[in-house]
Amino acid sequence: MADSIRGRPTMKDVAAAAGVALKTVSRVVNGEPGVSPETGERVAAAIERLGYRRNESARVLRRGRTATVGLVIEDVADPFYSEISRAVEDVALRHGSLVLSGSSGEDPRRERELVLAFCARRVDGLIIVPAGSGHDYLRPELDAGVAAVFADRPGGLEADTVLCDNVGGARTGVAHLIGHGHRRIAFLGDRRGIFTADERLRGYRRALAEAGLPADESLVALGPPEEAGAALERMLAAPDPPTAVFTGNGRVTVAVLRAGRRPPLVGFDDFELADLLTPGVTVVAQDPAGLGRTAAELLFRRLAGETGPAERIELPTRLVPRGSGELPP
Repeated sequence: MADSIRGRPTMKDVAAAAGVALKTVSRVVNGEPGVSPETGERVAAAIERLGYRRNESARVLRRGRTATVGLVIEDVADPFYSEISRAVEDVALRHGSLVLSGSSGEDPRRERELVLAFCARRVDGLIIVPAGSGHDYLRPELDAGVAAVFADRPGGLEADTVLCDNVGGARTGVAHLIGHGHRRIAFLGDRRGIFTADERLRGYRRALAEAGLPADESLVALGPPEEAGAALERMLAAPDPPTAVFTGNGRVTVAVLRAGRRPPLVGFDDFELADLLTPGVTVVAQDPAGLGRTAAELLFRRLAGETGPAERIELPTRLVPRGSGELPP
C-alpha cells in the first residue's frame, strides 16, 4: 500500500492500512486512552510502514500557537551571535518550539523586514538584537499578542531587555591597563551609534577620569572593525603614541592582532584561540550564551502568561588576564 500513496501519508492512509477507524489512529497518535494494546500495535506498525508523520503545524495552531519564535541578530557568522543563537534554540526546544533566525547586518530596514516576515508567519514571540532605535513598527504586533525581548542592546520602545555590563566591563579593562603603568591608552571600537560601542567608550572614559588621566581624542577611533588595524598604525606613528590599547569587541581585537604590531592589549569579548597566542590575550569576557538563554527564558515566561512591567536585566562581565594586558609600558 505504501507504494500506492502519493505525497505524504495521512491518518486516513494509516487507518486504511491498519483496518481501523480514523478516530482510533487519532487516539494512538495523540497518546489518548481507549485503544487496546493489540490495536495500538497494529496502528503503530502501519505508521512505521507508511512513514506517517503527525502535522505539528495543524496541532499547535488548534491550540492558538505556532510553536515558533523569531530571532534577529546582527550576523550569524559572528561567533558572539552564534552563541546567542544556539542558547535561544536550546531554550526553545525545551519548550517545544523552533527558532526562525536571520541576520540584520546592522541595517534597520533589514531588521524591520525580517521581524515583519516572522510576524507574517505568526511566530509566538521575538528576540531582537536591534540594528536601530526605531521600533514603532512593532507596536501593532505587540498589541496583537506577540511577545518581544530585546537582547544585547535596548530597543526603541518599552519591552523586556537583556544586556551585558558594557560600561563596567570597559572600565575594568582600562583600569587594568592603568594599574600596570599605562597612561596613554588607545580605544578602538565599532561604529559610532552602535549602543555597545558607545557604552564601552563611556566606560573607557570613566576609567581615565577616575585615574585622573586626560581623555585624548586622538587616541579614540570608532569605525568598521576591519579598519581598526590601520587606525592603530596611525596612532603608533604619531609623535606621542599610545603605550596600550583597549579594543571594543572581538572583531576589532582580531583586526588589531592581524595588523602586526602588538602593544599591550585588553579586548572586550573573548574569542577562540585567545589563550594560545604569545602572550595570551587579556579580555573582558561577557557571556553570550547566558545572554541568549536569559532572553529566551524571559520570552517564554511572557508566553506562559507572566505579566508586569518590562524588565531590564544586565549581566556581569569578568576580566580574564592572560598576559597581553599585564605588559608594562
